[in-house]
Amino acid sequence: MGDLETISSGTPLEMPKVINFLSSLLEKVAEANDNNRDLQQQKISVFHGLTRPTISVQSYLERIFKYANCSPSCFVVAYVYLDRFAQRQPCLPINSFNVHRLLITSVMVAAKFMDDMYYNNAYYAKVGGISITEMNFLEVDFLFGLSFHLNVTPNTFHTYCSYLHREMLVETIPLSLSDSTLSLGKSLKLHCCFNEDETSHQHQLAV
Repeated sequence: MGDLETISSGTPLEMPKVINFLSSLLEKVAEANDNNRDLQQQKISVFHGLTRPTISVQSYLERIFKYANCSPSCFVVAYVYLDRFAQRQPCLPINSFNVHRLLITSVMVAAKFMDDMYYNNAYYAKVGGISITEMNFLEVDFLFGLSFHLNVTPNTFHTYCSYLHREMLVETIPLSLSDSTLSLGKSLKLHCCFNEDETSHQHQLAV
């Protein structure tokens, strides 16, 4: 629980640190995939916008946190889902055209799975700045993209919390891509892709 307490700390008037960590990770991934779209096959999906949203990932996550009233744990679970989605859909890497829709969808699905009380799709659509029809389509596509693998074990949850906590420490030390142990240069689907083995609880960086 120590890692979760660290990344979720903050006063009611202050965003939990998990928002900063997660937005920083996703911005790096989106930028890397934007720069490498000529080197990797990327399909257009329902998550892609016609143009890049003007709102930053950081501001978008802060908006979701402010209005969705879901627990900080939901954002960690949303990160787990995004990582699973990236592994299962290698032709749909996270980039600046789809990261916002993937975020609002993953947080909504995580809230439904994690929290006892949550808002309906129409409310999340308003928070995300999209129509209810689109929100419904995104949810269905996301669930099928995950193969409905929504369960997150305590060990998996702790692993992702620990990773986000390490990211906080790494961000204070500038590293080149070649020196980074996080393998961003090798894994451009998400900043960190874990191969989950629920029996042995072993997690490795995907390359």
